[in-house]
Amino acid sequence: MTAGGGGAGAGCPPRHGRFLQNTSMETETSEDHLKVQKMKKKVLRKQVRAQHTLMRHEGIKCISHATQSLVIANAGLGNGMSRQQLLRILEEYGAMETLLMPPNKPYSFVKYRTTEEANKAFNALNGKEVTLEDCGQKIVLYINFVEKVSLQNAVPTSLPPGLMVIEKIISPEEERRMLESIDWKGDEDTQNAQKTLKHRRVKHFGYEFRYDNNNVDKDKPLPGGLPEICNPFLEKCLKQGYIKHKPDQLTVNQYEPGQGIPPHTDTHSAFEDEIISLSLGAEIVMDFKHPDGHTVAILLPRCSLLVMTGESRYLWTHGITPRKYDVIQASELGHKVRTITADVGDLTLNRRETRTSFTFRKVRRSPCNCIYPSVCDSQKGQQRPVQPSFPQNEMEASKLEQEYVHKVYEEIATHFSSTRHSPWPQIVEFLRSLPAGSIVADIGCGNGKYLGINKDLYMVGCDRSKNLVDICGEKHFQAFVCDALSVPIRSGSCDACISIAVIHHFSTAERRLATIRELARLLRPGGTALIYVWAMEQEYKNQKSKYLKEKNDSKNKDKEMNTGTTQRPLSDQGPVNSSQDSAWSDQLLKDLKDESCGAKPVADLRLPVHTNRTSFHSQDLLVPWHLKGGTKKKEGSVDTVLVPGGSKESQELSPVFHRYYHVFCEGELEAVCRSLDCVRVQKSYYDQGNWCVILEKL
Repeated sequence: MTAGGGGAGAGCPPRHGRFLQNTSMETETSEDHLKVQKMKKKVLRKQVRAQHTLMRHEGIKCISHATQSLVIANAGLGNGMSRQQLLRILEEYGAMETLLMPPNKPYSFVKYRTTEEANKAFNALNGKEVTLEDCGQKIVLYINFVEKVSLQNAVPTSLPPGLMVIEKIISPEEERRMLESIDWKGDEDTQNAQKTLKHRRVKHFGYEFRYDNNNVDKDKPLPGGLPEICNPFLEKCLKQGYIKHKPDQLTVNQYEPGQGIPPHTDTHSAFEDEIISLSLGAEIVMDFKHPDGHTVAILLPRCSLLVMTGESRYLWTHGITPRKYDVIQASELGHKVRTITADVGDLTLNRRETRTSFTFRKVRRSPCNCIYPSVCDSQKGQQRPVQPSFPQNEMEASKLEQEYVHKVYEEIATHFSSTRHSPWPQIVEFLRSLPAGSIVADIGCGNGKYLGINKDLYMVGCDRSKNLVDICGEKHFQAFVCDALSVPIRSGSCDACISIAVIHHFSTAERRLATIRELARLLRPGGTALIYVWAMEQEYKNQKSKYLKEKNDSKNKDKEMNTGTTQRPLSDQGPVNSSQDSAWSDQLLKDLKDESCGAKPVADLRLPVHTNRTSFHSQDLLVPWHLKGGTKKKEGSVDTVLVPGGSKESQELSPVFHRYYHVFCEGELEAVCRSLDCVRVQKSYYDQGNWCVILEKL
């Protein structure tokens, strides 16, 4: 072989070499194709899993065709995606109308202005890996189309009663000096030395709080008292009226990110009413919880003061969830005290920093006599007033109502009237729907709240309480005193009647039926009566009634229209045929009696005392009324309770009256009405914790 031939051979690879090279390239292409296919299958599998999660959590179904709305899995507050970062990712693909981030969920919802923009984001982001800015973790986004973005939303709730948060109570310089005054390392041998707990570091001054018995040793004060640097701040709190007595105990807690404190109430017997806590170094979200399960999350800004008195101090628990991020309102980041609600259109993550709290308290020197005995360690085991028994006959029923309804309303009339201002919309609608000139009787009119709603009606009211009738007279309404069982109005003379929150005060089924029969007697044929009674079901169709919410709390809102009234069609209310009606009603009454709404039976026939603003556990019960500025009498229906007010001399007698109620189960009011042959149920509905019917006289 010549050199030239060898050169030519080196420049042109043999045929089998080209074959091997082509085979290698085809193998690589095939492997790449398999990887792509495998990745597509993985993305599809994750998409399907995200669809199932969304259906399970929100009841929202994903769809296959493109829309303006997307759900983005792995891009939620629950797995560390902040609102700010997600906005930057999404806005590259078009203008957004809505971005909703549910709290503690691993997904978010976005609605673009056009379907084309949403489709562009879907194609670019589905299966894309991104890095979370706050922690550096890599996540993969999985995206699906949904028909529309619509999540239940809640407006801000009010603070627990007796709770205040005062912003910027101290300056940054004062904050620095107070933080520097706490030496976490240099005083290990002193009695004020820090104690390292599982979730935080803590130091005590004045008195040591013992976590083994959740109390203080009142006979063993710590040397040195409270730090001198705290005196100007405490004097300021006294001058501003945030506290009435200078504290003598201080607990300093230091929380690193990820640390917290379990939910608790400060021991009643250990400390007086007022408890104040100063937040230094960083802001944090504190969770408050009522015994009925209602929770309120509150943002405590840096340099703010938390003041707890009364109900918020004695009844609600407070705690800090151990986590490194808080979910807060994005628009109020670090600027304003507010309750944190499920405002999914304005939530983001806030990284926690080291926070130090100075909590000041006054050691209690006498047993606690608060008005919350069920949660008070001082009052456990004490003899409580004897509770009345469930009536066994007509005489006992009349006596019970006289003592626990009639007498109570006479005593509380002025205070009761001051709390009854706003008419209920459904009742207003009923009164305004009546023809002009109609004669209407309000049986159990109270302070006359509804007597002046429609000036075109001739309205007259009556009530068992003379003091409430007198209040009606002061408002220039026509009203008189009588019992709802026997109303001195001629039969068939009224075009309409209303009975609002009255019949539930009658203590036997026979007396409740007799009251409705008396209403029917007053009506002319074709006349209508509206009846409202308190419902056993204070949470209905996943909505809590106003009674279970705070007094100033607004209704839950939805991005779509949502109402608080549930109406059942007449076709669902039982047979219309009058011959079947009585039998159906009798059977329903029997069923209701047997099932008792799932309520617990009254033990040894004693009527239980209800805890206000909690769910009902018995149909027949006593509901407390805490009188303000009233009598100092003590009778069967009223207990005299000492309300802590600092020194023993400053405590005042505050009467607590008890009103008898029979709360109605679903269907019970209808069944009672249907047992009467002279009326028919025209309409039945649930309205904010009440069962309601409109009757028509036959």
